[in-house]
Amino acid sequence: MTQIHPVILCGGSGTRLWPLSRKSYPKQFVPLVGHTTLFQASAQRLTGGEGLDFAAPMVLTNADFRFIVTEQLAAVGIDPGPVLIEPEGRNTAPAVLAAALHLAATDPEAVMLVAPSDHVVPDTAAFHAAVAQGLKAVRARGDLVTFGIMPDRPETGYGYLRLSARPDGSGAAVPLDRFVEKPDEDTARAMLADGSHLWNSGIFLFAVRDILAAFEAHAPGLMAPVRAAVEAAKTDLGFLRLDPAAWAGAEDISIDYAVMEKAENLSVVPFSGGWSDLDSWAAVHEQSAPDAQGVARSGPVTAIDCRNALLRSESGAQELVALGVENLIAVAMPDAVLVASMDRAQDVKQAVTALKAKGAAQAEQLPVDHRPWGWFESLVVGERFQVKRIHVHPGAALSLQSHHHRSEHWIVVSGTAKVTVDDEVRLVTENQSVYIPLGAVHRMENPGKVPMVLIEVQTGAYLGEDDIIRYEDVYARG
Repeated sequence: MTQIHPVILCGGSGTRLWPLSRKSYPKQFVPLVGHTTLFQASAQRLTGGEGLDFAAPMVLTNADFRFIVTEQLAAVGIDPGPVLIEPEGRNTAPAVLAAALHLAATDPEAVMLVAPSDHVVPDTAAFHAAVAQGLKAVRARGDLVTFGIMPDRPETGYGYLRLSARPDGSGAAVPLDRFVEKPDEDTARAMLADGSHLWNSGIFLFAVRDILAAFEAHAPGLMAPVRAAVEAAKTDLGFLRLDPAAWAGAEDISIDYAVMEKAENLSVVPFSGGWSDLDSWAAVHEQSAPDAQGVARSGPVTAIDCRNALLRSESGAQELVALGVENLIAVAMPDAVLVASMDRAQDVKQAVTALKAKGAAQAEQLPVDHRPWGWFESLVVGERFQVKRIHVHPGAALSLQSHHHRSEHWIVVSGTAKVTVDDEVRLVTENQSVYIPLGAVHRMENPGKVPMVLIEVQTGAYLGEDDIIRYEDVYARG
């Protein structure tokens, strides 16, 4: 049986789903639909499957997300394959090429299934059946296979795939005629009626040898820098960091433009099992099981006489009440609230641009800051003081550090902390506290089997996160 190597592309900021999705913690890591995150659901979809043999998933992400990736996979019981760290975003073509070159070093005959990390595909069995159909085309003809979504409306927000013939209902791959850019509404209606146009899902299946040949033929300029970045990659705590200097020389280009629109051996597997790329709050509304009045709720929400609305409160202490609203999006976060007309869902990124222009931290940063050891959130910020809640995973440790401008007072509220202050090391349990003087070299660890939570009170002239000198760090941060 041919083993399929899943390759999950896990970058991007998801600004259209602000304020829940931000640069510091984008939409693929958030449980937007259901209880698992989009990334976890994507990884689960690329495991198991009757008649299919999936290898451990390879993930391409950036340095900021590397520990989130492994933590979220562990939470759903998936051991990852290689996790490749991109020094900077260069779009999908260099990412796919890097994955292919890495696989080719150990298995030149490998088959890759490339998928974004932030799509919703509710029917996993139907998706596996489509992959099996694509595998036939890869084996028999060496095709580069993409998956086309059977459209159910004249969508203007997606690119399309024009097939050489209408699908015959068997699910078999059909040769691709050409790619079609996002159309206007009249063109989209005509393509829907035509029956030979499918939405471009951005999911691909091909053999490593075939995609490398396609890059050599159609994007040869990418080969040298990406190959150099892979060959000079450095292992770091189980991750593989692509070489930054070589990677910077790769063109920023999508795989569609670099290869797929030029290759002749392309075929498309039609897929009608349900799909969404969740590119807007309107798409989230559609996937969130609205009630008979079209109202989709999440969190502590009260809706009275509302129609066609998405109402989400992301804090258990924050009740969102909507009265008599229609065609509305309301998303309440502890530090920001979005209120928008449903027909302006695609324009939310304009709000992010406006917030960046005024220097608002809410444009890119969530109130909860995720770190390799756990997370923290600011509860109160005032002149010369700040109060945080800090959550440390079992067995995790913060760096050995000191500060120039602040002192800290830690109060453990759950679990046990192992605390180092200069030459003293001691255990601090629930309801106990410890004082960290300004300039003291200190570290906090969780030696237990359960999460450790403490309240930190900072005082000083400057409380920024960049006031830190690291002496030792198990996560190899600078």
